[in-house]
Amino acid sequence: MTLPAPRTSPEAHEPRRPRKRRAWDEVPRWQIYLPLGIYLLFTLIPFYWILLFALRPAGSTSLVPWPMTFEHFEMVWTERSFGAYFQNSVLVGIATLVMTTVIALAGGYALARFDFKVKQAFMLALLCSQFVPGALLLVPLFEIFGNLQLINSLGSVIIAETVFQLPLSMILISNFIKNVPVSLEEAAWVDGCSRFRAFCAVVLPLLRPGLIAVGSFAFVHSWNHFLFALMFLNNPELQTIPVGLNTLMSADSVDLGALAAGGIIAAVPVVIVFAFIQKWLITGFSAGAVKG
Repeated sequence: MTLPAPRTSPEAHEPRRPRKRRAWDEVPRWQIYLPLGIYLLFTLIPFYWILLFALRPAGSTSLVPWPMTFEHFEMVWTERSFGAYFQNSVLVGIATLVMTTVIALAGGYALARFDFKVKQAFMLALLCSQFVPGALLLVPLFEIFGNLQLINSLGSVIIAETVFQLPLSMILISNFIKNVPVSLEEAAWVDGCSRFRAFCAVVLPLLRPGLIAVGSFAFVHSWNHFLFALMFLNNPELQTIPVGLNTLMSADSVDLGALAAGGIIAAVPVVIVFAFIQKWLITGFSAGAVKG
């Protein structure tokens, strides 16, 4: 017994017609390029103004930095001790990056893979801590560091920056680990790996974008942060670049050329870092923002 062939409508054999473009789908190019051009103009003018003051001679009013001079850079690097400020900022930034990444990695793994009674309360506390401004932490941190004899030490700034960065970093790492299937770790356990070895061999290589995102965010924030270095460091030789920029301004006068040169010195490392890690940064933040 043969079954009858299924009936097909004539419309199934007709090729699908392309959708007609509507009038509002065809946007003129100038409506796209004009807003982008205005935004780019407002973005680049401040940068050009900084370069103008940094590269033109003192007292010049020219709108073109010519003849070009580097006297402002030489002055802030040698006479204003920006070489020492730069070294201190690099030390604080790298130490904050390492400590924040390692602690957030351990805490994020615990939040992602283990269930415990106060987990939801702990996550809520992490989120609520983001609403506390850093200025409110100055008094308790100053008292703690005073008892530990860490005032006027780069260690106090590193610890304060790490504490300030940990909540958000731990949440991002936790969400990123949730996107890694547990079955990968279970397969490694079956092969004889311990939990730590399975994490290092299987999970950790997949967390590269998230770790780069968290580390870069911690480095940039500690590099630009002004408040902790100002309050916890009294020795001028231990100051960081943001505090060094503040010393270029006084109540009577402001050396615009030196201030612009110092601003460029402070901005160049951050620009270089983001130029190399922008792909990993976008991937890490987008993946860490997805709930697993």
